[in-house]
Amino acid sequence: YAWGHPKSLDQRDDVRNCSISPPYLPVTAVNTTARLTALRQQMYTQNLSAYIVPDTDAHMSEYIGEYDQRRVWITGFTGSAGVAVVTMGKASLWTDSRYWTQAERQMDCNWELHKEVGTTPVVTWLLTEIPVGARVGVDPFLFSIDSWESYDVALQDYDRELVSITVNLVDLVWGSERPPVPNEPIYALQEAFTGSTWQEKVTGIRSQMQKHHEAPTAVLLSALDETAWLFNLRGSDIPYNPFFYSYTLLTDSSIRLFANKSRFSSETLQYLNSGCTGPLCVQVEDYGQVRDSVQAYTSGDVKVWIGTSYTSYGLYEVIPKEKLLADTYSPVMVTKAVKNSKEQTLLRASHVRDAVAVIRYLVWLEKNVPQGTVDEFSGAEQLEKFRGGEDFFSGSSFETISASGLNAALAHYSPTKELHRKLSSDEMYLLDSGGQYCQESFPILYPVVNVLMTKALHWEPAWQALSLAAFAVTTPSGAHAEDGNCIMAAIFFPWPPSPPHPSPATQTPHSLRGGKGLHCSGSDEGWSAGGRCGDTVCAPLGPHSCIQQPLGLRAHFVAFSPSGGIHPCHLFCLPEPGYYLDGEFGIRLEDVALVVEAKTKPCPKSLVLHAHNKYQGSLLGIKILLACISEKKGDVLLLQAFKNKTRLPLWLSW
Repeated sequence: YAWGHPKSLDQRDDVRNCSISPPYLPVTAVNTTARLTALRQQMYTQNLSAYIVPDTDAHMSEYIGEYDQRRVWITGFTGSAGVAVVTMGKASLWTDSRYWTQAERQMDCNWELHKEVGTTPVVTWLLTEIPVGARVGVDPFLFSIDSWESYDVALQDYDRELVSITVNLVDLVWGSERPPVPNEPIYALQEAFTGSTWQEKVTGIRSQMQKHHEAPTAVLLSALDETAWLFNLRGSDIPYNPFFYSYTLLTDSSIRLFANKSRFSSETLQYLNSGCTGPLCVQVEDYGQVRDSVQAYTSGDVKVWIGTSYTSYGLYEVIPKEKLLADTYSPVMVTKAVKNSKEQTLLRASHVRDAVAVIRYLVWLEKNVPQGTVDEFSGAEQLEKFRGGEDFFSGSSFETISASGLNAALAHYSPTKELHRKLSSDEMYLLDSGGQYCQESFPILYPVVNVLMTKALHWEPAWQALSLAAFAVTTPSGAHAEDGNCIMAAIFFPWPPSPPHPSPATQTPHSLRGGKGLHCSGSDEGWSAGGRCGDTVCAPLGPHSCIQQPLGLRAHFVAFSPSGGIHPCHLFCLPEPGYYLDGEFGIRLEDVALVVEAKTKPCPKSLVLHAHNKYQGSLLGIKILLACISEKKGDVLLLQAFKNKTRLPLWLSW
């Protein structure tokens, strides 16, 4: 069975069937009986009626390393999204529609599959399975502050208790089978390939601390990309993300980096000035001591500034509330989103380099797909080879989405060697992929930038049937995927936002009409209008984004406001309009864009919701960088008319 229109479950041999005796399990299912028995023994010693196993790590990372794949190990299910709950009598997994079939293939009959997501369905199920007064255990380091509070309030309302268990019970059961703690060297980027030195970055963050009206004395950094960016350090602990397990406590007079010190070479420690005690000397301390160290620091007359989106409840609970300054994002997360001229140059250069590899791949596809020799998996491998031929390529940014036909309608489909479809001249083909590139100095490669690119390739016979749905302007008020990016490039919006504006701790949304055409044409399947990219970090990179809303796009420059001291110009984002028809096809276009200060009045005015002439401030626009669009794709004349009307530069064809 290669992905296609699914048969009913009782007719398939690739998924489990728990309704018969004995149950049928495919070869892909994992036997979890012994694992669950051992976990329940640990629960019994803690007097727990249930234990929740989420799908994240202590840093709320989107991608997590093998060392932290607790939910995967206890369930057998390898999908990237899902929450497992184990009681003394049952075990259940909640995941979304992207992974239902995968879960039926990988889980044995110890597990129930629930097809809802969120806190409410989990709590509702728990209330039917555990008695009044029961204790529900969690590892507080694996719960965000918001997640903890959601579960805590919901359970308290029905006389159940959420309990913080700082020793992870799955880790105790996993034992020697658990992958080892990553131990690869942590290294410094060469100064020539960074936007600023770490000393300059630290000085800038301290300046923000001093200017803040609540006068924080320290910033606690929990997200892995925050510490990596601040010190221009990189590692290899997380797949597709050059990070290392770490925390940072930056005060007005000291810098404490919590990580595995044995992974730092003497040169890297010297780079961090770790041998001194001044305000620009980094003291490297044991990773596991961060909670105790934060708790000890807050015993004094201090105030700790945190970003709640990435700080675990395990750290939050040891900081007295009167000594806490909580924003959605830390000042580091906000500052690193704005690229200086040097960083912009590096990003542009790597984008061009990656474009060469992608164009070679698309030309290769046009020659080979009609011969019937290419499938989704082999195609993705070929792209990797083309990228590998480019200077400084160091690996993929994420698992390549290579999807043909109906598979392209799946949000995060990736083929495997065993499960894939042939590419056909009669079907749409969607490629969503990214590359990381390095700059070279002496014998060591220094990763510099992440490049993402989404392209859609289709063949003439299929295009004749799909062009209206996928690209062309169908009505005066409706545009599709390709014009979604054209529309975004024609949008202008005011900065600062029309008063009254939110405080720096809240979101500052701008409503745009960029997605109106896609919604008018009936494509309200979820699509993202703006991911983020940055200097050899993760994809996506925050905190800014453009997201889908029922009435169009909303550009979220999170935590950027006039009083926040940071202007949202020079943010890189990834406009990503798309169209998905379940069971048929899907398409999206993703190009790198740069937020710039507009030099002209908004045109056409119908694309703007804000009354610019009533507010004195600068206008911001979105500048689409060079993108290659084939003239074989889309209604070129209609697109040309739109570009002429909006005075946009022409997109080149390849």
